[in-house]
Amino acid sequence: MSRVGKKNIPLPDKVTVTVDGSDVTVKGPKGELTQSFHRDISIAQEDGELVISRPTDLHGLTRALLNNMVTGVSEGFTRQLQIEGVGYRAEVQGEDLILYVGYSHEVRVNPPQGIIFDVPKESRGRDIVVQGIDKQVVGQIAANIRRIRPPEPYKGKGIRYKGEYIRMKAGKAGKTG
Repeated sequence: MSRVGKKNIPLPDKVTVTVDGSDVTVKGPKGELTQSFHRDISIAQEDGELVISRPTDLHGLTRALLNNMVTGVSEGFTRQLQIEGVGYRAEVQGEDLILYVGYSHEVRVNPPQGIIFDVPKESRGRDIVVQGIDKQVVGQIAANIRRIRPPEPYKGKGIRYKGEYIRMKAGKAGKTG
């Protein structure tokens, strides 16, 4: 039995939810998200909260997905990345993210619909912020950017999540004679 699934989801002001059978649409100040859920799960709106009832054990996942939709359209989600390495940097041109990470060419990342890239000026091109309303898409785009140049274990150069710990290896030991 899921304890998370038993909790109701409070709806903030300016967020409206439309339930049409198994399809749920959530609209808020930042945008609109639609998702289909299992037909056995019943979703209802009562007293400014979403109530999920179930005949099976799918209600925990359903509640988590609905909560992410409500949070996304009201507050949005962000993932922060850091770039480490001499000469490594990022910049935003238009909507695209341009990465200079040790290749002979620049790497251009085009954002999908609803994703915004930001490189704060105070970071001098060392921090990347990925913003959007869909938690899954924001996380996947951040993972794709990290995959362009993952951090290596000897010097730590590459793209990592902000606050991620990279376990460093000792380098090759010199000959002792």
